[in-house]
Amino acid sequence: MSPHPEFSRRIQTRTLGPVRPGEPGHEMVVDATAAECRSLAARLDVPQVESLSCRFRLSGLDKTGSIAADGLLQARLSRICVTTLEDFPTTVTEQFTVRFVPDDRASEGSDDALDLEADDDIPYVNGVIDLGEATVEQLALALDPYPRKPGAERPAGVRVGDPPSATDEEPVDPDDADERPNPFAALARMRRTDG
Repeated sequence: MSPHPEFSRRIQTRTLGPVRPGEPGHEMVVDATAAECRSLAARLDVPQVESLSCRFRLSGLDKTGSIAADGLLQARLSRICVTTLEDFPTTVTEQFTVRFVPDDRASEGSDDALDLEADDDIPYVNGVIDLGEATVEQLALALDPYPRKPGAERPAGVRVGDPPSATDEEPVDPDDADERPNPFAALARMRRTDG
């Protein structure tokens, strides 16, 4: 967690009473202000965050001090297309489940085998969880690392694989490989001249 989160909504865990079986849990909604959105754009390295909101459903504290949380985040932001380098608007809607765990208990399970199906654990200290920071972390995970504007076409003269893109589906033509300069050829020439 960032020492000075741009979007912080802290909740004292002691305010979350028990949830009886069959009850939906504690519902909370966090919304980023315009100023927080501007700060988040810098943190996430995007041109603009127009809005960010997340609806949480929280369980009460269990006997270990953990709190399960289901979240639904919605964000409107701008990205830079990896193909055209133009800004374009996009929306992100992401459902997630996390578990807030006391910091001392979070470190206990660090040596366990990695379970890819397990909920993400978010450690907390001093009986305080931060729903805003949890929202930002989930948004960062949901962002496409290679954003592409809908309908964007590759500029003329750029072949598939130059540079690699997560959305490239065509294989590189093996006949073109001979036309590309071999980056190791210069090293081989240097080695021959040194010997």
